[in-house]
Amino acid sequence: MKKLLSILFISLCCASLNSSADVERLKMATTTSTDNSGLLAVLNPPFEKKYNVKLDVISVGTGKAIRLGKNGDVDLIFVHAPEAEKNFVAEGSGIEREPVMHNDFIIVGPAADPAGLKNANNIVEAMAKLIEAKHVFVSRGDDSGTHKKEKDLWKNTGKEPTGDWYLAVGQGMGVVLRIADDKEAYTLTDRGTYLAYKDKMKLGVIFENDPGLFNPYHVIMVNPEKHPHTKIDMARKYSSFIRSGEGQNLIRNFKVNGEILFHPDVIK
Repeated sequence: MKKLLSILFISLCCASLNSSADVERLKMATTTSTDNSGLLAVLNPPFEKKYNVKLDVISVGTGKAIRLGKNGDVDLIFVHAPEAEKNFVAEGSGIEREPVMHNDFIIVGPAADPAGLKNANNIVEAMAKLIEAKHVFVSRGDDSGTHKKEKDLWKNTGKEPTGDWYLAVGQGMGVVLRIADDKEAYTLTDRGTYLAYKDKMKLGVIFENDPGLFNPYHVIMVNPEKHPHTKIDMARKYSSFIRSGEGQNLIRNFKVNGEILFHPDVIK
């Protein structure tokens, strides 16, 4: 009996080891917003189960995600900085840039709105009011998609944010929101991450719904001609999955406290 149990135990261990060895691993660099919002925890498991693959997700700012792609450290990227994405493809580092979803950027801040942003007619005027008021503003300062957008918005005012009121902290969106909340400051955030953290903060939405705050996300595969070791076939399967009916419905139905965080761009 003991011998039989030993054989069964060894067989089970071997089966487990073989099963683990058979699981392919796919490396993806993505923005903190897709991770912090909780979307990937819903989107990735069905894909992993379907293709017997494990997704190794590196959650960083878009700038760093693109650099990881350029270096061939990942198989694909899932980001939100259109101009940087186009450059990534144009220089031959990425292929098959495809739309996935969108949300929008918003400015959050203290309810008293000391800079008077609620009276602004457009986002350019709102950013100009921030510079004029010099109330504390927390910037990601990390070359992320959100930081790139913020820099473009300042540029449109024709002025630069300088002084002690402007804090570039070099952190992800979740950390920036907590810092801004502690300091009763303003910050620019994607709506999805704000909704995920909303119940933990006092800050509210101060400026929103401007066409200049549109925030699209794309998936791009790392070019296998530059980095032959990348897993292009599985990366393409992931791109297809999140853009398929199943993936797009998972995105559409993903909510936090009843609020939609992202809107699918492939299947309406």
